[in-house]
Amino acid sequence: MKLTDKTAIITGASRGIGEAIARNFAQAGANLVLNARHEFPETLIKELEGFGHGVVTVLGSVDDPATGEQLVAAALDQFGSVDILVNNAGINDDMLAMRMKPATFAKVVQVNLDGTFYVTQPAFKKMMKARAGVIINLASVVGLTGNIGQANYAASKAGIIGLTKTLAREGAMRGVRVNAIAPGMIAKGMTAALSQSSQDQILAEIPLKRFGQPEEIAHTARFLVENAYITGQTLTVAGGLG
Repeated sequence: MKLTDKTAIITGASRGIGEAIARNFAQAGANLVLNARHEFPETLIKELEGFGHGVVTVLGSVDDPATGEQLVAAALDQFGSVDILVNNAGINDDMLAMRMKPATFAKVVQVNLDGTFYVTQPAFKKMMKARAGVIINLASVVGLTGNIGQANYAASKAGIIGLTKTLAREGAMRGVRVNAIAPGMIAKGMTAALSQSSQDQILAEIPLKRFGQPEEIAHTARFLVENAYITGQTLTVAGGLG
């Protein structure tokens, strides 16, 4: 699938990986329906509009099923189709499992896993009817390996991988492809709150000895959209981790 005049819904698109994917897709000719919980920076919207294609924003949290319905409605109303969905929105709230409160575990799973399903379902229905479409879910290398202090996050991302494989099997009969990306440590958003000593410890465990860049995940997303013979896969982009 080429991106020219296609419509892409991207959640968690106001910064980091989501912003990079939005920019990459806009450069490739896609119309964008972007989601975040808070207002988008005006400079970002103007930049994306500068590529000459449509940009629509829908505010709301993905753990509210109404947000997914609103995103799909906006895509259909403004551009007439839902061709690509990137489920990027997510949160973390780290703590050792023996100290984690049930509400803390549940909230991360609700946003990351339930939210992915809530946005996917209405988009998936339209894609199945159209017999075309691509869904990309942002998982994590932690969903494959586990990580101390991230029982909730790891469980949510492992769930996304299982969801991806199931949707890929259901969608294949009608030409709908579903894949996941499992990033490792990505610069800016993931590393901004870490001390230098913490960053050094993490870098020591990464075979490539550097953090990934949001743009590298965006390139991966573009590849998965354009390669029409890949479905049901989880592509790890983690500098050798996993």
